[in-house]
Amino acid sequence: QVQLVESGGGLVQAGGSLRLSCAASGSILSINTMGWYRQAPGKQRELVAIISSSTTNYADSVKGRFTISRDFAKNTVYLQMNSLKPEDTAVYLCNAELLLATFTSWGKRGDYWGQGTQVTVSS
Repeated sequence: QVQLVESGGGLVQAGGSLRLSCAASGSILSINTMGWYRQAPGKQRELVAIISSSTTNYADSVKGRFTISRDFAKNTVYLQMNSLKPEDTAVYLCNAELLLATFTSWGKRGDYWGQGTQVTVSS
């Protein structure tokens, strides 16, 4: 029904930058929020940043370094990550909370995840 496809991860030195992208496609009526989460080995998944039609929120650990943005026409969310630190190393996952546009689930709320993209920051 809905797919989220992430791109942009990789290996970067501390202090460097990366830009992640996540495109949502499929039977989408509208998207309420899109966000980025991350999960490091042995740690719980945590919210990095989230964006709605009017607001953005960030984890304290990334404020001032990361910027989330959204292209409503393309159903795409971006995460610009600057001044990266080794502790930012994790699998980054895209999330979308949306309303479905299928015949049997018209207007039904759905919560979808991407497959994840690895971000590794070397010291």
